Amino acid sequence: MGSLDLHLEPITVGDCAVVRVAGEVDAFSAPGLRDVLSRPGSDHVVVDLRSVAFLDSTGLGVLVGALKRLRRHGGSLKIVASRAGRVRRLFELTNLASAFDLHTSVLDAIADDEHWQAATARSPAEWCHQHGLQ
Repeated sequence: MGSLDLHLEPITVGDCAVVRVAGEVDAFSAPGLRDVLSRPGSDHVVVDLRSVAFLDSTGLGVLVGALKRLRRHGGSLKIVASRAGRVRRLFELTNLASAFDLHTSVLDAIADDEHWQAATARSPAEWCHQHGLQ
C-alpha cells in the first residue's frame, strides 16, 4: 500500500501494530502514513523507519500527531531508526528524540513492553522472526 515513493506495511496483532515504512515520507506521501497510523484498533504502535530514505517536516508532523493521539487514549508510539542514519539525525536535530521512544530494532522496541508481550502470545523474538522484523 502507498504511493510510488512510499511503501507502508502494517503488521497487527491484538491492539498492537508495527508499521514498516520504506521510501520517502514527504508532503506528497505523508497523508498515506497518517491514514495508516489513524486506523482504529492499534493502541500500541511501532513505526519502523529503517528503510526510509527521506523524511521531511510533514512526515515528522504526522508522527507527532500520531504520538499525541495515541497518548491521549492510553496508547504508545515507538520509532525504530538506524543508529547512525539520516532519520535518526533528523530526530536529534529537531529535538524530537526526547519526545519519542527511539529504538534501533523492532525487537528492542517491543521486548520489554507488556502490551506487546500479551498481544504476541509468544516471545517477541519469535514474533519478530515470523514477520521478518529483525
